[in-house]
Parts: sequence; C-alpha cells; structure tokens
Amino acid sequence: MKTNESLKEIMQKAIEQARKTMNDNVGGPFGAAVIDAEGKLISLASNSVLDDHDPTAHAEMNAIRKAGEVLGTHDLSGCTVITTAFPCAMCLGAIIWANVKTVIYGARPEDAAAIGFRDAFIYEFINDNFNDPNVLKFDEQEREACLTLFTEYQKKNKEIY
Repeated sequence: MKTNESLKEIMQKAIEQARKTMNDNVGGPFGAAVIDAEGKLISLASNSVLDDHDPTAHAEMNAIRKAGEVLGTHDLSGCTVITTAFPCAMCLGAIIWANVKTVIYGARPEDAAAIGFRDAFIYEFINDNFNDPNVLKFDEQEREACLTLFTEYQKKNKEIY
C-alpha cells in the first residue's frame, strides 16, 4: 500500500467529492474511494441518496459498484475502502460481501449522529436480535418453496459468493 500521504490525498479527494455533491443537494456529507493493493485509485464516489431517490446510494455503496464495474468483478479482495465516515450497517455488509478487508474512515459514528444521522438505531436493532417490530417486522412464509430454488442453484454448481 502507498504511504500515508497518498492515503491522505485520496481521503481529500473523497472529502472534495462529498462536499461538491453535498452542496449540490445530491446527498449527504459522505465520500468514499476504493483502492487496490498497490494503492491505485479504482473508484471515487459520494452519497447520492437525494438525487437518485435511492436509500442505498451511500458513498461506499456507489464506490463499490463503480469498482466492480472497473475491475469487472464482484470480488474486491485486496482492495481497501477509504471513506469520510465510519460505514453504516448496510455499507459494512456490502464491504464484507465484496471481500474488502480494510476500511479507512474519517468521522466516527457519533460524529454522524451528532448532526442527525441515525445509524445507531440500526445497530441497536441488530444487537437486540431484530426484536423491535416498530423498526421492522419479519414474517417467514413459503420456506419450502424457496428452499427448492436454493437446491436448484446448488445442483447446477452455480458460483457461491
């Protein structure tokens, strides 16, 4: 990986990208980048939730999507995510699914909470074993029919990711 100065420069690019889209009312104060194992910038993105009308359009999600396109793969093993804020639960899930093993972040979760972002309640919901129907209600149905689909996938030796 490159020196801390290079990481600092990439973080600055993420901050600048976030500031631009934040000021254009595209999304919140969040920017992210994906770099490869040598420190080469693969993708740079910011939050575009407001402009895209997409609650999943967080900076990390957008950067991961772009990196996958650039690299032609869903597997970002060896890559690092650099982000202006500690990733929310959704973004952490995407980072883990992408096989990224390192995240470099700027602001802490409590910094985002201090200006009104509500990531904490999601972590509380998870820590409470998903037991708050006021947040989300689960209702399992048609499990056997769905398991048939899973069995078909397995029998066809489809890629597990």
